[in-house]
Amino acid sequence: MRIRESLPPRFPLLLRTSLGFAALGIGSSVCGSGVVFVLLALQDIPHDVGEHGWTMVISSAGYIVFALLAGSLWTALLQRRTAVWFLFDREPSEDEVRRALRIPVDLALVSGTLWLTGALVLGGLAWVLGSLWDAMGVGLTIFLGGLTTVGLTYLLAERLARPVMALALKARPPEGTLSVTVLTRLVVTWALASGVPMLGVLVAVLPPYLGTRDPTPSLILLASIGLVIGAIATALLARSVASPLHQLKLALDRVARGRTDVHVPVDDSSEIGRLQASVNDMVDGLREQDRLRDLFGRHVGADVARHALEYGASLSGDVREVTALFVDVVDSTAMAYGSPPVEVVRKLNRFFEVVVDAVGTHGGLVNKFQGDAALCIFGAPTRLADPATAALQAARAIRDSVREAGELDLGIGVASGPVFAGQLGSSSRFEYTVIGDAVNEAARLTDHAKGVRHRILASQAVIDAATTTERELWRRHRRLQLRGRRQPTVTFTPRS
Repeated sequence: MRIRESLPPRFPLLLRTSLGFAALGIGSSVCGSGVVFVLLALQDIPHDVGEHGWTMVISSAGYIVFALLAGSLWTALLQRRTAVWFLFDREPSEDEVRRALRIPVDLALVSGTLWLTGALVLGGLAWVLGSLWDAMGVGLTIFLGGLTTVGLTYLLAERLARPVMALALKARPPEGTLSVTVLTRLVVTWALASGVPMLGVLVAVLPPYLGTRDPTPSLILLASIGLVIGAIATALLARSVASPLHQLKLALDRVARGRTDVHVPVDDSSEIGRLQASVNDMVDGLREQDRLRDLFGRHVGADVARHALEYGASLSGDVREVTALFVDVVDSTAMAYGSPPVEVVRKLNRFFEVVVDAVGTHGGLVNKFQGDAALCIFGAPTRLADPATAALQAARAIRDSVREAGELDLGIGVASGPVFAGQLGSSSRFEYTVIGDAVNEAARLTDHAKGVRHRILASQAVIDAATTTERELWRRHRRLQLRGRRQPTVTFTPRS
């Protein structure tokens, strides 16, 4: 139990992958050698060696053993760096990533080199012991068997190496020159399913007629091999292409439904891997856009953000009939003097949370925070059927919630009138704002509302524009001469 706990977490996966590579190398070589031996026997190649036939058999067996040992050692040397970073779960270097992505190519290269060497060595031995035609028959048959083995090794190695390649691609997404391409897989699959068997048929039936026996058994064997190997190769190709494309389709379906928490595992070093990485980059971009949109909406308000995204950001606007609500904290200077800054901020945040909730509930916009005050607009940028009633209801809701909390005192002024509503500033820095007499009037009413029992004052224009039900909740207060205005303002306050 202690030995198992002391092993690296990736050791079982590495062990399974290594055993899979070993089984692939030994199994493909033995099967390929067996098929080559059967084909040579069916065609009676080489037939001129006479009493030296056992020499050929023993030499062939010896070379097979040598090739298995040499191939295993060669593969281990090629992938020793991959095993180290993969086993100990560390970030691979550029060279280690490149080696990991080349695992199928390297295994195919090792297998192909050993088969080609065997074709040359055993073909040359057949020439020495027999004739040139024997050498050609042995060499071509081994060469065709080697092509089949190399192609199958390449496709199976891609499947076995997926765990290692996925971690390598996570460290460095596929880009630049690809070590594996979909075209390569298609060519290899075609060669296994059609090219090599058809070439074997041509060698068997065309002059100079290598071998002395009837080629019918050999043709049947070649056709059978083509059917079996072609089916395996086609299945591997279909799985290597269709499976990741199906995952991409499911991911894109989720993105189309608005999900941005989608991630596609990048486990392919071909163009499909690039597509997987591109989908992940696209989702990251959408997620970043959503985050920016959310931050933008929090700063300027969801309605302003939506308006800017739909119509673009420009220094423009229009005149709207709106109702302005201005709310300010009473005696905030004394509060700041007598309380720690952190506590003051906490109280103000709780106060502004009440303001934002009440204004948002009634369809308004908190246009800006000004220290311990807030300017709220009803009727811009989103038009409301009855902005006056909505503003009066929001004012009473804010007053009631703040009084219930008992932390702060406040004053609220409400006024209606035409204002300019739009972007103000420069082309590099602007904000959505409202400018007009109604805004100034609401701010002036707020100063007077701090001394009124119910802490809310509304102009007569607001009350006249409200619904009958809402007007009945208000009573006339008195005329006030507001600073900066020539005419007195008739004000109203809530009934008891």
